[in-house]
Order: sequence, then C-alpha cells, then structure tokens
Amino acid sequence: MDNINRIMNVYNVEDDEDDNEIQGFIVFGVPRQLYVRQNHFDNYDEANFERRFRLQRNTVLQFLQLIEHQLEYAMDMNNSVSPMNQLLVCLRFYSTGGHLQAIADFAGMHVSTVSRIIKRVSAIIAALGRRYIKFPDTQEAIKACQRKFYDVASFPRVIGAIDCTHIKIESPGGNDAELFRNRKSFFSINVQLVCDADLKIMNVVARWPGATHDSTIFNNSRLYAQFETNQYPQCILLGDSGYPNKPYLFTPLLNPVSPEEQLYNEAHIRTRNKIERCFGVLKRRFPVLAYGCRLKLETVQAVIVATVVLYNFIKENGNDIVPPLPEELDQHAFDILIDNGQIPDIHAHEAQMGEMRQEFINAYFRNLV
Repeated sequence: MDNINRIMNVYNVEDDEDDNEIQGFIVFGVPRQLYVRQNHFDNYDEANFERRFRLQRNTVLQFLQLIEHQLEYAMDMNNSVSPMNQLLVCLRFYSTGGHLQAIADFAGMHVSTVSRIIKRVSAIIAALGRRYIKFPDTQEAIKACQRKFYDVASFPRVIGAIDCTHIKIESPGGNDAELFRNRKSFFSINVQLVCDADLKIMNVVARWPGATHDSTIFNNSRLYAQFETNQYPQCILLGDSGYPNKPYLFTPLLNPVSPEEQLYNEAHIRTRNKIERCFGVLKRRFPVLAYGCRLKLETVQAVIVATVVLYNFIKENGNDIVPPLPEELDQHAFDILIDNGQIPDIHAHEAQMGEMRQEFINAYFRNLV
C-alpha cells in the first residue's frame, strides 16, 4: 500500500473530482494511450482488401453473419471492438502470421486486446468444424466424390486422399516439450488432413505433437474407427508409404514389377497428389500455417481448425482463386516452408503387399494394361 501511495504522490494523482482529467490519462504513472481504429473494411478497394485479409469483402460479410451474435458485447461501453473489426484482426493474423504487436499497430489496438481477440474468434470459428469439415453423408454425394477422383487417373472407389503436414510452433515448454520436435528439428503440430478431388478438406486432426508418426495419428483417429466399422463401404483412402496398408487404405507399391502394378502406382500417385496440392493451397491462403504460429498450444490448435473452416467456406461460397502472397512475405521462403520434405517410412509388411490390394490390382488394373 505504501508503494501505491508513493507512486500516486509522485504523479500527483489524487482521488479528487477536480483531478478526473488527470486520472483519465495517468494510471500509476503510465500515460493512457487512446487508439484510433481504422475502418479497414471500407478503406481498401477489393484487390487490396483481399491481398491483406485473403478473403473477398463479400465473403467476409457472409461469414460474419454466422458468428456475429457470438462476437457482440452485451454493452457498447469503453469503445468495445465491433464484430467486424474482431474478424478482420483475426484474418490479418492468419494472413501474415506476424507478431501480435505488428497486428496491434495495424488494427489500432493494444497487443493484449489483439491476443484475446485471436484466441476468442479462432475458438468460435473452429466450433463450426462439424458443419464445414465433414465426409459426404449420402450415397449420391459419395458416388459423386468417387467419380471426381476417378476422372483424375481412373482409380476407382476413392473417397479421399490422406496425409499429414507440420505446422510450426514455439516450444510449449514443460517436460513434454521435446515430443513436439519433429525430425526436421523444429517444434510443430503434426496435422492430418483428408481432402476430396476438389481439394475440399473433409477431415482434420490437429492435436498430435510433431514427433508423432503419421500412422499413429490415423490409428488413433475417429476416421480410423469409422472405416474399421465399415461406415463407408466400398470406399478407399489413398495414403503414402508412411501409412499401413488396409483394405480401405491403399498405399503405393515399393517395387512394382508387372505392368498392372506400375499402372497402379502411377494412378495412385496422380490421384493422391490432390492432398499435396491441398496443403499448398491452404498454406498459401493462410500463410500463418506456413510461417508458424507463435501462440499458446491450445490457441494454435484452434487457429488450425479455424483456417480449415474458412478454407472450406470459401470453396463453398467465395472466390476459390488463391490471392498472391502479401508483398511483405517472401515467396521463396514460403515455397521452402510448404515443402514438407517427408521421406516415407516403409513398413516391414510392405514387402509382402497386402492381399486385398493385390487382388484389387489384379481385378482392375490388369484389365487396363
């Protein structure tokens, strides 16, 4: 209490009505800073707006309608941040992955306000995951998905391409921090994605440390349980050699010999390339996923799912053309960061080749030779 009284006396801030003006600007000797918030939604033309926030203006308005009621404050006191400004702050962070101080200066807010907004808005957007991140749920939708994959390289029954990508993070600290260090020696979350032939993401798992193997993530996922219980009969996932070969998950052959095996591998590679393209498009749309996210672990997980929700929302309702990278971001560095450099781990049983996969090759690809 003596220290507080001393500080109050130094700056002559007394508890008196006559000094309300001084109290309004000085709190314990720190001048109060009044921020001037810019109207970024109206200040930029369409091209500059999309370059800074990665979404078109109309798409932002459409998406804001979904979450506006959750972003509004009960009372408009103390110059509260509007739902539109909250969303734009979050989008600006996704678009750059920059320091919070830089985002705060851009938005005309204190850095603590920006931090709270990103955490809150990301959680609200991520909560829409069940609505926008899902497998086709009708036979007609499944058949349509399989036809689109078939048109790529004549590979039948494919419903999705699966793979994992690393999202760079800061060390989370604690006894388990090293679990997040991946084989490329940086800390990350290993994120599993499944996409369709249109590069729309149908499944995301964003909770495993970077040192976790791709097959471990899949074997402990809800998707694994769904395919094991035959919820998607006559449907195939395509994965790289890091995954175990299953009746519903086909991997490439290690040493194709016969013409039908070579044709199978070629069709597999061309069809599974959809997930590799999906990684590039997603990280180019939201560069925070490529350059890394310097937030707490729980917030990073929410950011990952939130960007996937926005990515799918754009595919359904917005302009699917990916805008160029902002001028302050380096294209060459970006290309390096989205290159996962994954070296597939060949399982021991791959040398024996699964019977289901070999039967499939003999029954289908032999007829195409």
